[in-house]
Amino acid sequence: MPYFYYDATYILVVVGMLLCLLASAHVNSTMSKFHKIQNSTGMTGAEAARRILNNEGLYNVQIECLSKDDGDHYDPRTNTVRLSYGNYHKATVTAVGVAAHECGHAIQHAQEYGPLKFRSALVPVVNIGSRLGLPLILLGVILSWNNILIQIGIWAFSLSVIFQLATLPVEFNASARAVAKVEQYGLLSQEENGGCKKVLSAAAMTYVAAAASSILQLLRLILLFGGNRRRDD
Repeated sequence: MPYFYYDATYILVVVGMLLCLLASAHVNSTMSKFHKIQNSTGMTGAEAARRILNNEGLYNVQIECLSKDDGDHYDPRTNTVRLSYGNYHKATVTAVGVAAHECGHAIQHAQEYGPLKFRSALVPVVNIGSRLGLPLILLGVILSWNNILIQIGIWAFSLSVIFQLATLPVEFNASARAVAKVEQYGLLSQEENGGCKKVLSAAAMTYVAAAASSILQLLRLILLFGGNRRRDD
């Protein structure tokens, strides 16, 4: 079936990959730039996170250091902000910005922020859908273009697109909270606040690119397999 391996819809995949690569390169460049700038307060990412959390009354939220230089996240299951090694220990603009962003998620969790609850509820369903989507489509093709299996596969894959879209308001809101808290508690100077905003804006674009890439992949699946008639070799 050469149409499956070589077809015009691959341009959608290529565009999605390019968007993700450009967004990743931009965020890496921006974070690297502001990771070289020591902030004027001398506050590390861990210290900034603790300052925000304490001021917000979130004394129960723990802060942990990861053993590598990526993977910053907030774990709602254990109420833990986990920072990469560099962001935990270094007193840079990037470290404070990233730490504040993860604290933004902790604040969302504490305040039962609606979009965060919705995204969390999607996780188990999306995990199943993302694993079954493409295999169901391929199985449907193998079984003489079984339209029912193909359509179920497309709907299963679409769950990952919904999750990506649901992630956007959560991440943008966490960044907005981060910027507000950094300014409110004087964690950076006024000039450094501009750098913090650039770091968080660049990071947000990676989620936009991921969502766009997922939408393009879904569109490709619909174009290839969404028709009701059987395709012949």
